[in-house]
Amino acid sequence: SAVITESLNEFLRVESIFAGKLLDDVVRDLTKANAESLDVVVAVNQAHQQLIMRTKLVLAMLRQVDAFSDRFGVVQLPQDLLDVLGNLANLKAKPYGEIALAADDIIRRSKIPSFEDRVSELRGQLLDEATDFVALSKSTTLSAGVDLLTYLFADDDAAVRSAAIQVYIRRVYRAQRILDLNVEEVNGRTTCSWSFQFSDVPVSEGVVRHGILSVVPSYESIRTDLPDILNDFKTKYSDKLSEQSLEDPPNVLQIASVSSSMDGGIEAIEGALVGEESALNSLGIRTVNVLVPVDKRDPLYYTFPQCDGYKEDKIRRNMRPTFHHILELSRLEQNFGLERIDAIGKNVQVYIGTEKIETPMRGGPPQVVFVRGVSHSAGLMTGSGSARALIQGLDELERAQSNGKVSLQSSSRVFLHSLPELEGVTPNEIGKVYKEIMGTLKSRLAPRLLKLRVDEIEVKVRLVSTDDDGEQVITPVRLLASSMEGEWLKTSAYVEKPDPTTGVTKEFCIIDDAEETVCVLDPYATSNIVQSKRSTARRVGSTYAYDFLGLLEVALIGEWEAYLKDIGESKPMPSALFSSVELLDLGGDELSTGSREIGTNKVGMVAWVVTMKTPEYPAGREVVFIANDVTVQSGSFGVEEDEFYYKASTYARERKLPRVYISCNAGARIGLVDELKPKIKIKFNDDNNPSKGFEYLYLTDEDYKELPEGTVIGHEVPEGWALDDVIGTKHGIGVENLQGSGKIAGETSRAYDEIFTLSYVTGRSVGIGAYLVRLGQRVIQMKQGPIILTGFSALNKLLGREVYNSQDQLGGPQIMIPNGVSHLQVDDDQAGIEAILKWLSFVPESVGALPACRSSSDPIDRPVEFRPTPTPYDPRNMMAGANGMRGFFDVGSYEEYLAGWGKSVVVGRGRLGGIPMGAIAVETRLVDKVIPADPADVNSREAVLPQAGQVLFPDSSYKTAQAIRDFNLEGLPIMIFANWRGFSGGSRDMAGEILKFGAMIVDALREYEHPVYIYLPPHGELRGGSWVVVDPTINAEKMEMYADPDSRGGILEPAGITEVKFRVPDQLKMMHRLDPILKQLDAELDSCDFDEDAVSLKEQIVARESLLKPVYLQAATEFADLHDKTGRMKAKGVIKGAVPWESSREYFFYLAKRRMVQDNYVAQLMNADPSLDTDGALEVLKDLCDVDWEDNKAVAEFFVSKSGEVDEKVKGVMANAMEALIGQLQEELEALK
Repeated sequence: SAVITESLNEFLRVESIFAGKLLDDVVRDLTKANAESLDVVVAVNQAHQQLIMRTKLVLAMLRQVDAFSDRFGVVQLPQDLLDVLGNLANLKAKPYGEIALAADDIIRRSKIPSFEDRVSELRGQLLDEATDFVALSKSTTLSAGVDLLTYLFADDDAAVRSAAIQVYIRRVYRAQRILDLNVEEVNGRTTCSWSFQFSDVPVSEGVVRHGILSVVPSYESIRTDLPDILNDFKTKYSDKLSEQSLEDPPNVLQIASVSSSMDGGIEAIEGALVGEESALNSLGIRTVNVLVPVDKRDPLYYTFPQCDGYKEDKIRRNMRPTFHHILELSRLEQNFGLERIDAIGKNVQVYIGTEKIETPMRGGPPQVVFVRGVSHSAGLMTGSGSARALIQGLDELERAQSNGKVSLQSSSRVFLHSLPELEGVTPNEIGKVYKEIMGTLKSRLAPRLLKLRVDEIEVKVRLVSTDDDGEQVITPVRLLASSMEGEWLKTSAYVEKPDPTTGVTKEFCIIDDAEETVCVLDPYATSNIVQSKRSTARRVGSTYAYDFLGLLEVALIGEWEAYLKDIGESKPMPSALFSSVELLDLGGDELSTGSREIGTNKVGMVAWVVTMKTPEYPAGREVVFIANDVTVQSGSFGVEEDEFYYKASTYARERKLPRVYISCNAGARIGLVDELKPKIKIKFNDDNNPSKGFEYLYLTDEDYKELPEGTVIGHEVPEGWALDDVIGTKHGIGVENLQGSGKIAGETSRAYDEIFTLSYVTGRSVGIGAYLVRLGQRVIQMKQGPIILTGFSALNKLLGREVYNSQDQLGGPQIMIPNGVSHLQVDDDQAGIEAILKWLSFVPESVGALPACRSSSDPIDRPVEFRPTPTPYDPRNMMAGANGMRGFFDVGSYEEYLAGWGKSVVVGRGRLGGIPMGAIAVETRLVDKVIPADPADVNSREAVLPQAGQVLFPDSSYKTAQAIRDFNLEGLPIMIFANWRGFSGGSRDMAGEILKFGAMIVDALREYEHPVYIYLPPHGELRGGSWVVVDPTINAEKMEMYADPDSRGGILEPAGITEVKFRVPDQLKMMHRLDPILKQLDAELDSCDFDEDAVSLKEQIVARESLLKPVYLQAATEFADLHDKTGRMKAKGVIKGAVPWESSREYFFYLAKRRMVQDNYVAQLMNADPSLDTDGALEVLKDLCDVDWEDNKAVAEFFVSKSGEVDEKVKGVMANAMEALIGQLQEELEALK
């Protein structure tokens, strides 16, 4: 085992580096970590390139490990080997699937008690007189022991044999109504006979079915004893058989062998059964089940159905007799070719279903992974029980995804048949409970549901009721969450009406609040256009456009759950949280709201107006979502797509609504006039030698005249018509698409200036798609969603060699995050949608509306616990808190954006007492700017440029200006935690346009329309040019500056000031003025008459000066520092006030609250009376206010409590202004007469 452990560890050492990561990222990280020894990088990559061969070796070793117990008698595997197996089982990537499955199987088997111990325990239960066999057959603890019961069919004790058979039959037929059951010895064979009905059919209507299980001594006996067993069956039920219809045989026969030997194979039994086909038919036997034990393993099951002429049904192999019916596999077999693969649970089966299609399809027939399970556990319809069951199903799916036969585009469907009966509940009630439970589970498990491509979750439950005769009957209810019709996992419920003979459901009646019940024959779609489109979207790494609506609803539920938990309220979230209406192009200048069947759109662009009740807007807010439909011509932009996008964006802009663009496309559409291809001919320079080139392309006269007028432009030649231009009849195959691209580019740029725009890149965004997301500025990028101008293969052709090997090299997050195009990276589409909602939560419902506030559980009057230090620290901790110490913003509300670009500045959004704010802080630590190497240039090398803390560089200056502009258009007040020592003015940065980007900060602040609070944090400093670009005089109406008492502001740092304004001579003068010893030495020198004494005195003075220099330099520095303190800044009016850090949170909350309402009233007054300026409007409010105007809290509360009075004042001002305007117009009118 030591050799195997060492070998497996070596495999893990290499592959753990690559598992779940992009190859480009791995190589780059390896190169950085081994810059001095690149041989290591080469060796690791060479090993990884041999993954297929190394996988075969590892699988061979795992097979040896699996045989340790049989070959060497190993009872317990060594812990170090189990640890490495656990690591192998956790490898998460398709290439490691077989290894992960094999390792997981070995681990699971190692944890199971020995076969002998389990059999002994079960035998003891059966012998216990207190054991209720009926209750035991329904026990959840028996799930793992059902197959063990068959081992006891050959027990020496007749009581054990009888009990084992009785419990086995009751367990296997738990879903049926067993009428009678008897175990006895018949002709030397232990035989069990029983009668039963389907329990979901009323007793009066149900067909009574009969069964016999006969235990024979050997496999050979099955064949030889078969005639006697059939005779026993006939004797037992001779009087009953005449009452049955043989057209649909209802009975069952089971034969169990005691011996594990299978001489002659399964073909021998099949031949015997086929030979007795006539007798089996006469007895009405529907299925024959054969059970063969395996030493210390689960038995083998074989099923021979009457519908196949009693030949073995291989799909039912190793399946308990009733599983096929309970799991409803016959329904699957109608439409899918099934291949069973290994599952973890005893009561679960997993199948790869390949759809049966009549005509070949590109990419092959659709594939579905089916997880079908039986549950014996109660509590399935509770939150915890349903979550546990679904998670188990998802675990099975995740394991199945590792199977190499499972396609990356396969759909997944989960089915669970819950056997415990539910009492005291109606179908309507259970349907509503299921809807609530699924809403919660979709929210909590959305990432896994998406990752595993779950398109259907089906639960069958059994409700206890009574029939017309008062007899107990089971009402089967089917609960469905399906994406088959388009909406993501939409819930529905049905009451089933089974066939009395076959037990197969023949009718499904919809459960809803309608007066009339609607029943359908089969509500389950197999494959449709929606599923095909969903598969196409998955193939490019995205989600089908219409499914994003479901993800939005799920994310909204999650947002509410987190919010209610945060504020500590147990009240329910609002009803009807989410609704959407599609925008349709019906031919007018504007889009119209309406609906259509999902998947019927012919244009590869769709849009919706989504209404969401959010914690900020519980009454609801509207957002326009626009999305590429990547399933229509790869999501490319044609003229129709451009026009639709333009209209949808205009719709949002004219209504001042936020606009979100979900980007997954292939750029501008390209095409040719395909109908000309078979008609064009070539005029060669030499018909006998085409390699000499050609003169022109032409059409014959006949072909030319058959074309619609205007299709081509040509001139007549002897052969026909030489082509000068190809026009075509189809609009949207060439340059006209570029014109449309220009149109939507301009619209997107305008939309960014006028409304909130946000883009989410999923799958890929190419060409004009890339420009659109950049023009919208705010970008969220999925980990595997490159933003590119052209594909890597096209670039390789241009370069003439294989340089790039993936789109991610050109525009993946590792490129777009560091260059500032993408603001945020997410792992998958659900995380992307959650990030969209998070961002929207900071944005007003429309342009000009008040900020989107929400309640907060974080007390506004609490102190800010994390305190910045004089030494470098992470500024994020100052805003968000760290290590149990709370920061400036509400706990959990701060979100950083643009983290990978301009790292010397940190920007984000957070909440202060529920008020959304933009935030800009300064990195105090040394950071690195990485400039990647260009693979197309063999001489290119990656450059790592260090950037000092508290300094503005070109990229961080641009980032600051960009963030301010974004915040302005989002209607947010800003907190700028200013802590800059200045701009980087070196030659490289001057060449890098530091002046240009620094000036952009001033431009952005000058244009800012909302409050801006500049605050110097503890130990922060603002100096030189960095003060200039954020000084409040840039925009005095909106900007205010504050400082902590421990902060500093000035032109130069104290040490620099002393070098210029308090130099050494000035320090020496102060020494001689203040130091008693120097004063005495100076006096002695003045009165000295001898040169020898003067020399000595001067030496003493120099020595004393040298001794005092350090402390007097410190004093000079302190003196300079005193000029930079808060007191002087306040006295000179450059800051508005000194605000201690600990209480800054409360101070700025009431200031922000006041300004939010105050600025709104100022705007209303100025609109009411155009003659008023800001100062005039403030005077009106000041005269109205009856509290201290300098008290932010009091003024804010006044505006809230006396809003009615203020509103009336605004109306009065408007009325006076209108009267004055009317008077002025009358005067002008009189003057004209």
